[in-house]
Parts: sequence; C-alpha cells; structure tokens
Amino acid sequence: MTTNETSTAARSTRRRLGSTGPAVFPLGLGCMGMSALYGEADRAESLATVHAALDAGVTLLDTGDFYGMGHNELLINEALRTAPAAAREQALTSVKFGALRTVEGGFAGYDGRPEAVRNFLAYSLQRLGRDHIDIYRIARVDPDVPIEETVGAIAEAVEAGHVRHIGLSEVGADTLRRAAAVAPISDLQIEYSLISRGIEQDILPTARELGVGITAYGVLSRGLISGHFGRDRTLAPGDFRGMSPRFQGGNLDRNLDLVDALRKVAEGRGMTVAQTAIAWVLSRGEDIVPLVGARRRDRLTEALGAVDLVLSAADLAAIEEAVPAGAAAGERYPAAQMAHLDSEH
Repeated sequence: MTTNETSTAARSTRRRLGSTGPAVFPLGLGCMGMSALYGEADRAESLATVHAALDAGVTLLDTGDFYGMGHNELLINEALRTAPAAAREQALTSVKFGALRTVEGGFAGYDGRPEAVRNFLAYSLQRLGRDHIDIYRIARVDPDVPIEETVGAIAEAVEAGHVRHIGLSEVGADTLRRAAAVAPISDLQIEYSLISRGIEQDILPTARELGVGITAYGVLSRGLISGHFGRDRTLAPGDFRGMSPRFQGGNLDRNLDLVDALRKVAEGRGMTVAQTAIAWVLSRGEDIVPLVGARRRDRLTEALGAVDLVLSAADLAAIEEAVPAGAAAGERYPAAQMAHLDSEH
C-alpha cells in the first residue's frame, strides 16, 4: 500500500481520547517547531503543512501559548482561516498554558493560579480567533499551586463554554489521580517513544484505570530516532537540541547506534525508521494518539504512512531487540527542565 493510499484509507479511523474526550485521527500534528526551539521555520511551508494535515484527515492541532510567545497560535489562526471550511470545522485545538517567558525568550517558571488560567485563556482565544479551545492544559505543574485549583479553574471555563475538555501534561500518577477527582480529564500529554518509556511503569496504568487517554509527544525524540538525523549534523542557532543531553557527544553516538539497528529492522520490512517508531507507539494501545512535529509536508506524508502499518509479534520483537527499553543514553531534558517534570518525581 502506498503512503497516499494509507493516508486516504485512514481518514475514517478515529481514536477516542479517554472515556470523556473527543474522537480524533490516530495522529495529531504538533505545531511547536513551526514557531520555536528548532531554529528558523518556513512560514509558508508551515501553513502548507497544516493544510496538508487537515486535508489528510488529521483533526488534532497541538500548540502552546508560549510557543514563540503567541506566534504559534497566530500561525494556527491563519492556517485555519485560509483552510477550506470543511477542514476548518473538523480541526480541534489542544493548547498548553502556564509557562512564563522573558523578553529575551527565556523561561521564568509556571503559573497555575486560577486567575492566571483565566488570563492565559482569554489571550489564547483571541490569538486563535476561536470562541473555545477543545483541550486546555497547564504545560507543567505549578509547584506553588495545588493541581486541584488549576484544574478547577479550567473546569469553570468548561462550564462557561470557553473550553471543551480538560487535559494534563507531564504529571505523575498521584497528580493525575488528584486532578481526575476534581473534573473529568480527557488526556495526558506526555513524552512516549521507543527511547522514552518511563510512563509504562505507573503513569500509563493509572491513566487507563481512570479512563484518561494519552497524547504522546516526542515519538521521534525530536528527530533523534527519525532516521534523518546524521552524526555530522550541525544544529541551527536557537535549536534547543544543542542543549539536550541525548544529542551530546557520546550520548549522540550511542543513540544513533540504536537508530542504525532500528533502520535494519525497518528496511527489512519496507518501512522507514520514522514510520517504524511511530507505528510502535500506535501499537501500544487504542487510547494513545501520537503527536508528530512535522514542519514540512514531506515529513508529514512519511508520518501518515505509519497509520495503517500493522506490526506483527515478530516485528515488535525485532524492534525491542534493536531498541531495548532503557537503552537510550542521556536524559530527555537538561537537568533544570527535568526538575519541572512532575512525571519524573
């Protein structure tokens, strides 16, 4: 089956985000890289990629109000305004909030106070040009504000019709339970990939017990396991991977050795490395929706080719042998950012 046939056949396929969330296309489009943290992006190509995703049946567009300090929300606004009406109407927005930024582009902590939730929401609705956000979530838990207060404020926005569903991001099992006791949680957005499998021990079982879906970001580990990242690649100014432990020195060499092993498995089965890595995440359960951070149409097309791939028991065993759990070298974020992850504590 060709990639185009695959994406066309998959347009009618849906996965539900938890027991209370919306039904969405099996892949979501992560839009962060179109505005921030990976160096310069091509605006025209970014808009064309969003349009191509919608045309292929993708429904979930994931962003954050702090991606480019509002730039990403404005980009999505433009993409939706210039998309065909049918595509625009099927689009669902997933927005993270709470990160505080400086004029210089630095990060200055998180704010989960109820009054801050209402403030962030007002600005996001204006930038997106919409009367509601489909899934709203704090990007990282504010250590100074109980999660119950933050979720309670989003629940009030649901009652008012400004938000459809409540999500969470990078929280641990205990925090997930506390949040779910306040209001229904549609999904937990958290990193999950062949080389980031920490959620499997406690977080994923807890989410399933509570009826909470998973939107998995980093499924290609920021391009590291995409099959397109070379050992001699020079990163552009502003690309945060330059500070990421998994992209440093010996860690990079070790991790690309894993990619080489995965490539042998993929090529032996007529798949690309990226498709294999995405298909593996898709195979983890119908309650998991991978987010792919494609900034270009060719990368999007490749990712869509993973949707209808069915991995056999032999395929899964070969993938596990190539990339065993815990085999990655280096943490997924620098130490200062790891400290903000409730999911890691």
